[in-house]
Amino acid sequence: MHVHYGQIYVASDPDNPIPDLSEAFAGQSGGLAGAAVPGALWLITGLHTGDVGFVVEVHDEDPPLDPVWEDVVEVSFHPVSERTSLVQWAGEAAWDLHLTRTGYRVRYCARGMDEGQKRDTRVSGEPQADSYLLQFWPAPPRADRVVRQASQKAAYWHRHARGLPPPPTPEQRAETERLARQAEERAAEERLLHYERWTWGGRLPSEALRGVGGNVHGLLRFDSDLVYALDSAGSEVQRAMALLAARRACEAAGLIGISWVAQALTALTERRPLPPPFDDTARMWETLSSDPQVPSRSVLQAVPPERPPYRPPTPPAGSVGHGAAPVHTSATVRGPERIAQPYFALPAVLAAAEPDPLKAALDAVWHTVNTYGEHYPELLEEFRSACADQSEE
Repeated sequence: MHVHYGQIYVASDPDNPIPDLSEAFAGQSGGLAGAAVPGALWLITGLHTGDVGFVVEVHDEDPPLDPVWEDVVEVSFHPVSERTSLVQWAGEAAWDLHLTRTGYRVRYCARGMDEGQKRDTRVSGEPQADSYLLQFWPAPPRADRVVRQASQKAAYWHRHARGLPPPPTPEQRAETERLARQAEERAAEERLLHYERWTWGGRLPSEALRGVGGNVHGLLRFDSDLVYALDSAGSEVQRAMALLAARRACEAAGLIGISWVAQALTALTERRPLPPPFDDTARMWETLSSDPQVPSRSVLQAVPPERPPYRPPTPPAGSVGHGAAPVHTSATVRGPERIAQPYFALPAVLAAAEPDPLKAALDAVWHTVNTYGEHYPELLEEFRSACADQSEE
């Protein structure tokens, strides 16, 4: 078997296959087979890099110990999954050991560790320096022990293991896991809040704004300050802004002097239901397309200011970040198209009649912005001023 950094592993936990060295040997008296982390073994060799002799045996009971082995340790091991593998350094190769999920006693035997350490690196064609035997048999758990120790290499690693702090108790481990879950939950909540703030123009919305629906997110891209001003205004101001938006849309589209449109605007002013043809959208569009008085007016469509892409917050040092990085794609950017203003103005009238005054204001303003097309900045300036004036009255 090929080793590197004098390491071989036994792994059965797919989520945490190789533990940290200090964790693997924490609290043990022996330093050749680290078994402090459930479901894993960390095995030490004398040779730093190269091939060593390696045999794995699975027995039904405690096998006799051959005197040929110079350094011998025993540990307890319990697989945590249905697959337990012998694994090379960095996972370069692995072999299924076909162990069942039961408790095992493990004996790790070594021969020639000092020679392997002295050799350091074995290249192809050189004689074998050290060899190892790994034996498993069913047994209840008990403390690790050093059975034999002859090499200086083994003595060094035994001293190292005995100097490590004891492993955490099951209660301490559970508490650590609980705190880690709690921290990840908080981080996930913060990521959601961060994304929500970005979605809502840099601040968190009120419950009314979050649940209003309609075209609120479309209007946010044009003027988030106006959205929040409308949200904080009272229902009377919201109704007034909805009516103002509907009027401005019809004026921009040249519909203000057409009788059936004027009647609808009067109904909005008097807070009555919209008259025909606005009570049937299909008939409304038919009337618009067939009325010879409707002017042919068009503008370039409204394009909101360019917005920086979303960038997730940087996770704290040492934490595992789960936020997706922004994806940059190349696409063909098309210029704004011309739109027929009358067809964008009538939805503003319908929106102004919405029962919810906040939704009426937001949607009416949204449709009016689209009706103004390329000239929308002057409209938004008027709306911000009007909303402020209405709120002060």
